Amino acid sequence: MEALVAEGVLEVTLLGQNVNSYGVEFGDRLAFGKLLRATGGIEGLERVRFTSPHPKDFTDDVIAAMAETPNVCHQLHMPLQSGSDAVLRSMRRSYRADKYLGIIEKVRAAMPDAAITTDIIVGFPGETEDDFARTLDVVREARFSGAFTFQYSKRPGTPAATMPDQLPKQVVRERYDRLMAVVEDVTWAENKALVGETVEVLVAVGEGRKDERTGRLSGRARDGRLVHFATAPARADGEHSGTGAHGLASGAADQIRPGDIVHTVVTYAAPHHLNADGAPLHHRRTRAGDAWEKGRAPRTPGVLLGMPAVRPS
Repeated sequence: MEALVAEGVLEVTLLGQNVNSYGVEFGDRLAFGKLLRATGGIEGLERVRFTSPHPKDFTDDVIAAMAETPNVCHQLHMPLQSGSDAVLRSMRRSYRADKYLGIIEKVRAAMPDAAITTDIIVGFPGETEDDFARTLDVVREARFSGAFTFQYSKRPGTPAATMPDQLPKQVVRERYDRLMAVVEDVTWAENKALVGETVEVLVAVGEGRKDERTGRLSGRARDGRLVHFATAPARADGEHSGTGAHGLASGAADQIRPGDIVHTVVTYAAPHHLNADGAPLHHRRTRAGDAWEKGRAPRTPGVLLGMPAVRPS
């Protein structure tokens, strides 16, 4: 991580199938919390995330490390899969809904501003209407800020493919549509609560498909939310002047670049993103922005020194 920071990196994601199980294999269940705290000592590393943790190894010490370490983001992506204990048992998941919700309750007690995202699958073999209703209940109770949702489909060679009570595709699709509606209601409500709040955005490339047309730039808030922000107040037609999709302002002194940090006020919330249509409150140029700008600079072609061909006499 120190080598990455030396190259201009501001944000690092610790990645693992069960990332918080780090240390279990060598007998230290507190190792992951220690690792999170250690990142706080790396000068210049501004944001640390991790994905995906498993509920079975999610300790109170990890929650404490998240809350105590300033550069660890208050964001948690923890797969739920189903809110039904019966379905979780069929999936051979080693936790139950109450344990999952208990972790979220502890996370929010330590970090009230934490954003929780998840993965959910519907239509697993044997899932009843009551099972599915329990999933909807957990979504509402957990107040997710985002969810990756999937329809179960049979995959040859997996244990689930040979399970009885495979659901008809139309049932799976209908439940998926209902789940999506509830998820959107919940995430939209969570996002609306941020209207009027100031967010810190790490500017990125490619996050906003409409940035070129709207004149906005895009990036991620510390809690992982996608933010589309203006570099100047909106005109009467609702569009913005100033920068385009790739950052360097055409004439303004802002010159906001991918990799820079911007503080701005949320003016609008959608289920999957936030807009900030006022001028930024603060813009900080960073080493990451310098690295991005350096990468765009024209390169002088090198001089090729070739050996003369040797011809046989």
